[in-house]
Amino acid sequence: MATMREVAARAGVSPKTVSRVFNDDPHVTPETRARVERVMRELNYVPNALATTFRSGRSRAIGVAVPDIVDPFFAAIARSVEGVAREHGLSTLVTSLGEDPAEERGAIESLLARQLTGLVLAPVGTVHSWLARWQGHTSIVFVDRAPLDIVADSFTDDDRGGAVAGTQHLVEHGHRRIAYLGDRLDLSTEINRLAGYRAALERAGIAFDEGLVVANTARREPARAALDRLRSLADPPTAIFSSNARTSMSLVYALAGRPTPVVGFGDFPFADAVTPAFTVLDQSPARLGELAARRIFERVEHPDRSLERSITLDVALLERASCGV
Repeated sequence: MATMREVAARAGVSPKTVSRVFNDDPHVTPETRARVERVMRELNYVPNALATTFRSGRSRAIGVAVPDIVDPFFAAIARSVEGVAREHGLSTLVTSLGEDPAEERGAIESLLARQLTGLVLAPVGTVHSWLARWQGHTSIVFVDRAPLDIVADSFTDDDRGGAVAGTQHLVEHGHRRIAYLGDRLDLSTEINRLAGYRAALERAGIAFDEGLVVANTARREPARAALDRLRSLADPPTAIFSSNARTSMSLVYALAGRPTPVVGFGDFPFADAVTPAFTVLDQSPARLGELAARRIFERVEHPDRSLERSITLDVALLERASCGV
């Protein structure tokens, strides 16, 4: 890749003039501009974004780091952040973190090295104290999953309250053997949702059975295997609380032909189109993304303003056919 100095040498101008041409400085003469632009095309020149960032002190971009940008929930968050960033004339850099917590830090720090205006983060790991050294010059806002070991802004859903409502809904339909199918149980979302599930059972006088709790069911085959094991119990569950949308989507396939009452945490694109339609606790990922992005600009524009660090949004139960089959 050509450098600014190489462009300058071929065009017979200074590197500063190349920079002025690229940034559309009106004080460059038309003849010089045409010559430099021709050389840029010939050498396929693009500026070093990192160098530009470090000279100006901050890039004009918001970073978004989520587990999976293809997931409809996290895609909605990213789109909302992008919309707010565009209002302020900024671009958005998005990365998928994957599922391995060991790879999270490298992916996030590669974004932060761009000297972002701010970062919206939906983490996959549980250790984030290392982010403290970045907070002095970059606003970092957690979304969906709150941090466990660092003080930072966060916007999350009422995971515990939603799980209480969803489990209680199944109890009210007469179920006393309710399975909990979830993702990684060390995530803050799962910790709170499992606590809500247990609280609803306790409130109904139903003993908690650890054998009805199954983790890592966000893919089809693990979800199917979990159902097979649960159905083989001497006293199998009669209903399921699904703790996240990916697990619920996996259950659509695993339950095909053998419907079981289900309440899921989080709506998903075809939840109301399957048979039976899934009863869900409706989140608002677009709202989470919008609030997180606006908080970044609040921090940048008013660094000394006192703002509430942790904001929790309510979730609503959308009753459909699946809880009554």
